[in-house]
Amino acid sequence: MKKLISLTLVFAFTLSLNAQEGKPFGKVFTNFNHDNDKNEFELKRAYLGYSYKIDDNFSTKITFDVGNNSSGSSYTTFLKIASLTWKPMTNTTLNMGMIGTKNFKFMEKSWGRRYIEKSALDKEKWANSADLGVSLDYKVFENFTLDGQILNGEGYKKTQDADGLMRVGFGGTYKLSSFSIRLFRDIKSCACSDIDQEITTASISYSNNGLNLGFETDMMANSNNIENDDREIMSVYGSYKLSDRYTLFGRYDDYTSEGSWDEDGTYAIAGVEAQLTKGVKAAVNVRQTTNENDVKNNALYLNLEYKF
Repeated sequence: MKKLISLTLVFAFTLSLNAQEGKPFGKVFTNFNHDNDKNEFELKRAYLGYSYKIDDNFSTKITFDVGNNSSGSSYTTFLKIASLTWKPMTNTTLNMGMIGTKNFKFMEKSWGRRYIEKSALDKEKWANSADLGVSLDYKVFENFTLDGQILNGEGYKKTQDADGLMRVGFGGTYKLSSFSIRLFRDIKSCACSDIDQEITTASISYSNNGLNLGFETDMMANSNNIENDDREIMSVYGSYKLSDRYTLFGRYDDYTSEGSWDEDGTYAIAGVEAQLTKGVKAAVNVRQTTNENDVKNNALYLNLEYKF
């Protein structure tokens, strides 16, 4: 795998010298944290990749994800994105291959601080950020877009299971001035049951004059294809730009269920972010996790993101 990455980067660099349409890129998430009297430096993620515009209708992208894997080392390399994008019409985009999914991209962008923490759906592993499949975006008019996807459902770290059942999703995004609203429906089947797991997401974001606010509610019915095992996530987040360099930010998640979900409780983050230079951000923040209103954990983090 190391040789594969090295060859890919050399190839990407060579192409970048000969074509303006291509671009190598990288992004790293690292932190220092003090958590329950434990001090630790962590390197949470490193992304390496290359994007290339073939012509006006076709483009491609490859991304390697280096991060923790419970079945491997602390720095296992995965192929996260290997996609081909086709624009047959100005208002239609088709993505195929190992693609980025639609489930929480809107909320992740609204939260805006993936290097500090994943968005709520991603954090609780309700959906995968990438998977093998196909997705379609169709711009109905300037402010309204419909999208859909058909996926293996196993994520980018696993191949399709023996059942061969698909995971499908569809949604829409409407933009009005400073507001954006999104609805999305995700359905996951299982050979183990006639009951489908279904996730319905409603989210809204607002951005104006340095103030950014976001809210989402995620409702899961029949968790793991078990009838009436229902769960819900509510997440609210926001930021205020104090100056060109400094930004205050905060987030509050609430987890509830009909049964005995281990995650029932709350999760809160508050801090300040500094733009040190182009492509480099740092943030100091405090976090609190509670379980049924009892304090479970308090932590102090210093997060760093650098990219090119």
